[in-house]
Parts: sequence; C-alpha cells; structure tokens
Amino acid sequence: MRYGLAVLAAGFTALLSFTLLALAIGTDYWYIIDVNRANHTGPDDLSSHSGLWRIIEGTNRSSLIPSFTANMSSLSEAERHLLGLHKVVVIMLPLSLVLLVFGWIFGLVSSLACSPFLLAGAGSYFLFCSLFTLTAVSIYIKYSNQAMDEFQRIVSPENLANVDVSFGWSFASAWLSYSLEVATGLLLMLAARIIQMKGRYDSGVAIAML
Repeated sequence: MRYGLAVLAAGFTALLSFTLLALAIGTDYWYIIDVNRANHTGPDDLSSHSGLWRIIEGTNRSSLIPSFTANMSSLSEAERHLLGLHKVVVIMLPLSLVLLVFGWIFGLVSSLACSPFLLAGAGSYFLFCSLFTLTAVSIYIKYSNQAMDEFQRIVSPENLANVDVSFGWSFASAWLSYSLEVATGLLLMLAARIIQMKGRYDSGVAIAML
C-alpha cells in the first residue's frame, strides 16, 4: 500500500469514527424494550427506548436518567451500583470523543511531517483511545444486563413473556466507532512502516550510487 493511500484511509476512518461516536452519544437508541401490544390491554404503549441521558417511554413521554442528581440515600444498594456504572459510561464516552479530536490533529500533523516516529505515536494514541470506547461500551453491557436482572426480579414471568429487549443502533454505532478507531491506529502504524521502509530503500540506493 502507498503512503498517501494509507494516510487518507486513516483520516477517513478517524473522521467516521468521531461521527459515529458523537451520533451514539447524542441519540436514544442504546437499549430498546418492546412490549407486545397484542397481549397488552391497557391504553398506554409500554414500549421504551433509552440512550445515555434519557428514557423515551411510549410515543412522547421522556425522562432524564438521574445519574448525577439522584438522592443516593433513598436508593437501594443495587440501584446505587447501577447508577455508578452509568456514571462511568457517560463520563468515559464523551472523554473518548474529545480524545479523538486531539488524535485527528496529531495524526494530521504526523502525516504532513512524514515522520515514522510521529505516525507510530499517533497510531498508538488511537489504539489508546479505542480502549476508552471499548471499556465504556463493555461497562454499558454490564449495566444493561444488571438492570434487566433487577427488572426480572420485580416483574412476573408471565409479563416478561410479552417483553422483548435488545440493543439499538446507537449502541451499534459506538461499537463500529471502536472498530474504526482500531483501524485508524493500525493504518497510521502502517504508514509509519511505509515511510521507514522507503527511508531504508533510499539510503540503500544512495550508498549503491557512491
């Protein structure tokens, strides 16, 4: 692969990764609860979908997730643990987004400088950023599973039979963003390797011509 192509591909994947992560953070389709309306006789739609910041119930009812404003003394131990996990997620994902901005700038400067050391450093930086995203998404999976366990403990098995739960496209966007962060890091390291090999080739040619 040529250096220019590797750098352009890295820039594209970095920009796409940032866009997908920003989309995931700002949308409300991380977790979807779908209640079978055929088995529900009430007037209300009990289905809901949630994001990092709020829960949308039915068609137009929304409520904020009180991760930082809840009265912890009035909550059970399990509820406090769930809010603690949620706090970690809503801190780490925006932090990862900010780190991606600096990574894009670092990668741009490195590619213009054509320095294998800077490019390798930028690649390592993006791999480090991907760990933030991966950790946050993994914690969200743990948070969702534990929340579902609490829900199953409260709701009867008969009612649970009418409920389908799944992760939504916002969650998938965050996963895809993580994959693109890894791809960006590897592409920048490939670009560093190409420059390094080109330097050795040029040195060998110069020595041969002496």
